[in-house]
Amino acid sequence: MKKFIIWFLLIFLVLYLIVAVITTPVSWIGLLLTLFGLYQVRQQKKGKLTFSKPGRIVGAGIALTFILVVLFAEPAEKTDVTEKEAKVTNEAESKKQIEGKEAKEEAEKIAAEQKVKEETAARLGLVMATISKVIDGDTAELSDGRKVRLIGVNTPESTTRHEEYGKEASNYTKSKLEGKKVWLQKDISETDRYGRLLRIVWLQIPNNDMDESEIRTKMFNADLVLNGYAEPYTYPPDVKYSDYFVKFAREAREQNKGLWAFGEYGTTKGDLDPKQSSSTVSSSSSAKKSNSNSSSNGSSSNNTRSNSSSSNNSSSPASSGGTEYFANCTELRKAYPNGVPSNHPAYQPKMDRDKDGYACER
Repeated sequence: MKKFIIWFLLIFLVLYLIVAVITTPVSWIGLLLTLFGLYQVRQQKKGKLTFSKPGRIVGAGIALTFILVVLFAEPAEKTDVTEKEAKVTNEAESKKQIEGKEAKEEAEKIAAEQKVKEETAARLGLVMATISKVIDGDTAELSDGRKVRLIGVNTPESTTRHEEYGKEASNYTKSKLEGKKVWLQKDISETDRYGRLLRIVWLQIPNNDMDESEIRTKMFNADLVLNGYAEPYTYPPDVKYSDYFVKFAREAREQNKGLWAFGEYGTTKGDLDPKQSSSTVSSSSSAKKSNSNSSSNGSSSNNTRSNSSSSNNSSSPASSGGTEYFANCTELRKAYPNGVPSNHPAYQPKMDRDKDGYACER
């Protein structure tokens, strides 16, 4: 029984020492002292005594181990908290490193894209500018005070005079451009006779400025035509995009978009308006020649009146089968103050607002 108790105590002591060493590494000192004491006890039994009381060494080692555990062992709860804090700290640090890496990659990507944009803009002759104010549908003012006239297109007038759908075109341009950064592109001409810059306006930098899909989606001049706010208006030598604008205008006209809802010739001057025929020009030339001859011959007043009447008849577009073209009702009324009927060569459906068969009547 005594031997059993001794073995039990020894096993308990060993387990205690192992746990102590695991939880408190510094308790190795007490463990080593205990093992040394046990070794001396064994030597004493063999008659090889080196210390007179080795049992005290064992007791001192156990006591030292206990004291070290008490002094240096952290509570289990504190250990758990510390481990959790360490885990959270590690996760936060890891997340921070990942986010930093992603941010760096994103910054490098943006810088690379910006460099490509700048190179593309330089290659295509695009200059960035800010639109500070929109004057009308096709004219704007830059932040530096210079005015820009959009080339290749013509919106109905809404400032000095008013044309149908002019206000809508002006408001649309304001909503798209005012206060925005755009890219300006010159064709051939620098300015018009009013000192305005003649430019194509890009909302985004295109990769290929002659690609139709990019013209449709990124160029504002084209946007105006596609949505029926402007008619194509070719004015040489700035004709780079004229064919595209005419194509887009026909698409808008087929769908009765915007100003095309008022008639097949829209509401302002443009490339799709009917052209004055050569017969009208020839007739006018004949009239001028007839008047000149009658004056030089010094005919009588009756003959003069007769010749003048004849000249007027010969110069009439109706008799020659030609057409007369006027940009708007203001111009037409200078020649025909009371307007013209639908069978008159100067009649245009877009000038017949009330569709009564009479254009520009007062």
